Amino acid sequence: MKDGEGLAILKYESQKAETGFDPDGVEVAIAPHRDQTLSLYAEYGLTGRLTLQSKVAATRGHDDFVDYEGLGAVELGLRYALLHTDRSAVSLYLGAARDGVGRNAGYAAPGQGDADLEARLLAGTSGRWRAMQGFAELQVARLKRSGLADETRVDATAGLRPSPRWLLMVQTYAGQADSHPVRSRWCKSEISLTRDLGAWSVQAGWRQAVLGRETPADRGPVLAVWRRF
Repeated sequence: MKDGEGLAILKYESQKAETGFDPDGVEVAIAPHRDQTLSLYAEYGLTGRLTLQSKVAATRGHDDFVDYEGLGAVELGLRYALLHTDRSAVSLYLGAARDGVGRNAGYAAPGQGDADLEARLLAGTSGRWRAMQGFAELQVARLKRSGLADETRVDATAGLRPSPRWLLMVQTYAGQADSHPVRSRWCKSEISLTRDLGAWSVQAGWRQAVLGRETPADRGPVLAVWRRF
């Protein structure tokens, strides 16, 4: 993010599951549950290399055992550009989060979890493919969690603009928790389409768990409004 520039994203996510992945990765029936989250993510360029990031969320959900509603996770951190060229960038993010009343981990009960510390390395590049502008990004993170097992996460994004105002994105969110006796794993795929409207953008997509172990096979829509300033 350039010095003095910012981005805000208001996002709604609705995820439900009637099946989950057992310790062997086999999809089996589970007690149905649904989770809904409304979050506001913001980032602001403090300098040419340093960006402030924050996120706050409200969440609610229910299953056969519990209903919950209230404040979700609150996150705050700094991202520093280690390398930046016209086409590529490598950054390091360090942040902290306070867990909320909802599902702070897919394998955990609602409300379980306290505070997290996160270190994340991000690498991205952009270019043209068949006269269309595109980009790719890979993120690797390690989370030290209080009240939950520590986690390693790997997120990947590929984006392509079929026209200047439209952006097609395919994203993968994967991770593993240091939980015992079984290490929970997950891999979720998301596809979305974003339409630029000047300084604003609107996004609609679908996210679904495709692989996992000791985690729900949740799925559902993702809707967002972006504002650049």
